[in-house]
Amino acid sequence: MVINKEQIENYIPQRAPFIMIDNLVEASADRFKTDFLVLPGNIFLEDGMLREYALIENIAQSSSAGLAITVMSTKGKNADGFIGAISKMKLYSLPRVHDTIITIIHLLVQFENMFLLKGENYSNGNLLLECEIKLAGM
Repeated sequence: MVINKEQIENYIPQRAPFIMIDNLVEASADRFKTDFLVLPGNIFLEDGMLREYALIENIAQSSSAGLAITVMSTKGKNADGFIGAISKMKLYSLPRVHDTIITIIHLLVQFENMFLLKGENYSNGNLLLECEIKLAGM
């Protein structure tokens, strides 16, 4: 475990009830992995299913947390950035209450402080959503 649920707010700008990741499970220079348990009462639930915009937010937060750890370990400073674009999104399925989402982020390209990442959400071994996300300013 790289960052646990109790510490995650130190690495992403979101605050409850908008936090869509629990733990940063793995982090390397080009790959991050997070988990998130969908609990009753989540603000993005509709008819017992977590909506696609929550999955996109999960990918964005997973990317931010992973890059924050990477930037802090290499540059010794806090990371701060913003989303430049989300593209190539494909939705396959939506998770239900009590499902655990595993998100895997791959760093595709980095140019100075601009990052192109690919994110994928999984639950019960099934791909839920995939997209590319551009982040800047980390």
